[in-house]
Amino acid sequence: MKYYVIAGEPSGDLHGGKLMRGIAHEDTTAEFRFCGGDLMARTAGEKSMLYHYTQMSFFGFVQVAKNLRTIFEQMDNVKVDIEQFQPDVIILIDYPAFNLRIAKWAKRRGIKVYYYIAPKVWAWKERRVKSLRKYVDRLYTIFPFETEYFRGHGIEPVFCGNPLVDDIAERRAQLPSRDRFIADNNLSNKPIVALLAGSRVSEIKANLSDMVAIARRFPDHQFVVTAVKWIDRSIYELITEGADNVKIVVDRTQETLALADAAIVCSGTATLETALMRIPEVVLYHVPWLYEKLKPYFLRIPYISLVNINLRREAVRELVKARLNIDEASAELRSILPGGSERERMLADFDELSKMIGGEGASHRFAQDIVKTLRK
Repeated sequence: MKYYVIAGEPSGDLHGGKLMRGIAHEDTTAEFRFCGGDLMARTAGEKSMLYHYTQMSFFGFVQVAKNLRTIFEQMDNVKVDIEQFQPDVIILIDYPAFNLRIAKWAKRRGIKVYYYIAPKVWAWKERRVKSLRKYVDRLYTIFPFETEYFRGHGIEPVFCGNPLVDDIAERRAQLPSRDRFIADNNLSNKPIVALLAGSRVSEIKANLSDMVAIARRFPDHQFVVTAVKWIDRSIYELITEGADNVKIVVDRTQETLALADAAIVCSGTATLETALMRIPEVVLYHVPWLYEKLKPYFLRIPYISLVNINLRREAVRELVKARLNIDEASAELRSILPGGSERERMLADFDELSKMIGGEGASHRFAQDIVKTLRK
């Protein structure tokens, strides 16, 4: 069968790559055409890729507005490419602003549409539920709480676990020793606190300076910034300049977390990744003053971290502030370091979360369902 897969972000490439590998295992005749990244290309080959996600990733109102012509050109080209490929199914991975338009177009042409990793409509833009219900034939979710949510909106989703568990398991088998990691990255032997400031320049500029301010309160620890390779290192260096106990490593997030005593994490998937690796964390997210005031009216849920959203309580402390109280933030971090008052309680919460999310093999289970339902 023929599968057209669209992912517009790094996380979509990660999950899409695993899903495509699972599909190829279940369907040995599978042919792929896709928009995504290098991980998806490992299964389908670079010649099967129309756009790399780096060409499609536009975030924020200003950036989107500046690139509207490019976005619509890409959308038109994807539609033409789909018509030429004539797939049995289009598999959309998150990236809702783009993908829901493709879903609407495809549905009107009688092409099956499966949505893998449902958009986070439970947090914002709930109006998109109507489009999911109308234009998507099968909706796959990766968080257990979403099942109840979508059922309440007339959609019966499919939950097979979370592919992040697979990624963690694969990386864990390849982790270097502490001595090797320290030597390779020019670190000291001090205890490590991981700093996950985000994957976008705007997030890093907003969050990392607060994280560095906290780090200055802990001279006996080294704080390791997990930089992403698609952002210029100089951006990180400018913010961390003068902080002797703050170091930078590139593209080594899970390796850093695995060796950390604790972490300060921006938001999003990173909060879940940190918890599933059983690393106590504080969630820190710098927001504009106006957003902080309007937050109760803007967000439909009381939390921003996937840990708290899934557990439906504040298992990890969220500091979503326009102006961070460094004393308060430092106290929160101290409470989850070894010997801290909240550490064991938080680890017990993480164990509960892991059972809720499910075990390894999620990517393959999703792939099995996709192939099975198409064959019917």
